[in-house]
Amino acid sequence: MITLLEKYQLNRMEQPPRPTLIDFHGVSMTKYFTDNWDNVQNFKARPDDILIATYPKAGTTWVSYILDLLYFGKTHPELQKSTPLQDRVPFLELCSPLQPSDLANKLPTTPRLIKTHLPVQFIPKSFWEQNCRIVYVARNIKDNVVSYYHFGRMNSLQPEPGDWSTFLHDFMEGKMVFGSWYDHVNGWWEKRQTYSKLHYMFFEDMIEDCGREIDRLCSFLGLSPSAEEKEKVTTGSKFDNMKQNKMANYSTVQVMNHKVSPFMRKGKVGDWKNHFTVAQNEKLDEDYKQKMKNATLKFRTEV
Repeated sequence: MITLLEKYQLNRMEQPPRPTLIDFHGVSMTKYFTDNWDNVQNFKARPDDILIATYPKAGTTWVSYILDLLYFGKTHPELQKSTPLQDRVPFLELCSPLQPSDLANKLPTTPRLIKTHLPVQFIPKSFWEQNCRIVYVARNIKDNVVSYYHFGRMNSLQPEPGDWSTFLHDFMEGKMVFGSWYDHVNGWWEKRQTYSKLHYMFFEDMIEDCGREIDRLCSFLGLSPSAEEKEKVTTGSKFDNMKQNKMANYSTVQVMNHKVSPFMRKGKVGDWKNHFTVAQNEKLDEDYKQKMKNATLKFRTEV
C-alpha cells in the first residue's frame, strides 16, 4: 500500500512529471489534489477529528507537530521516533492508492489529526456537520510567497515555479496550487463569524512567543498539559530541533529534493527582505492594499 509521495522511492532517480495548473471550480489546482475529488468530498469526519488547515507554507508542519506532541507525546512516544509526521497527520486531499478515509482510519491514535490546504469552500461537509475543531494557521504574504517559491523549486509535485520574478507575479494573480493567498486567508477568517470551533493562528505570533500560542491552542482544545509536558512540546517543536528530526523534516519524501532547498528552510519572519527588490516590494504593497482594503484581517511582516 504505497502512497503517491512514496512510490518514487523505488527508484531514487525517478521523479514524477511536473503537473500543470488547472482551473478547478474557480481555484487553481493540480491533478494530484483533484483526481480523487469525490472521495475527498465524501470523507466521513468524526466529531473528535481535528483539522489543521493552512495555505501552503504557512506553518502546517509546525502546528501539526505541536498538536501531535500535545496529544500523543506522552501516550505514544514511540511514534515520534518511528513514524514520519506525514503518516501521523495524513493529507486529506492528496491523491493516493488509498482513499483519504483509509489513511485516516489506519491511524493508531485518537483524535485523528488531519491536515488540508483546501480553501474553506472545498472542505468536506462532514467536518461542519460533525462540528469538528479546526485550527487554521496564516502567514504574512511576503514570507509566505518566498517560502512557497523555494518549496516549488524542490518539490516535483508542484508546477515549475519559474524564476523568482515570474513566481511572484503568478502568486499575486492567484495562479498557485490552492489558489489565491488573499482568498484563502480571508475565506477562513470570515468563517470564524459563523463557526465557533475554528481557532485562527498566526505564524508571526508563534515566532514571537510559541509558549503563549501553545497555551491558547490548549485552551481552545480543552487540554491541560503539565509544565513538564508543555516544556517537551515547546522544546521539541523548536525550528532547529524539527529541522534535524527525520520524522518531522520530510527528508524521507523522495519527490522533494532537499539539495535544491530543504523542506524546512529558515522558519523566520522577515526573510522576504532577502528576496524582494524595492520595485517588487512596492508592487506587492499596492496589490495588497487593493485586495485587502475591506479586510479586517491584519498581518505583521516583522516581529
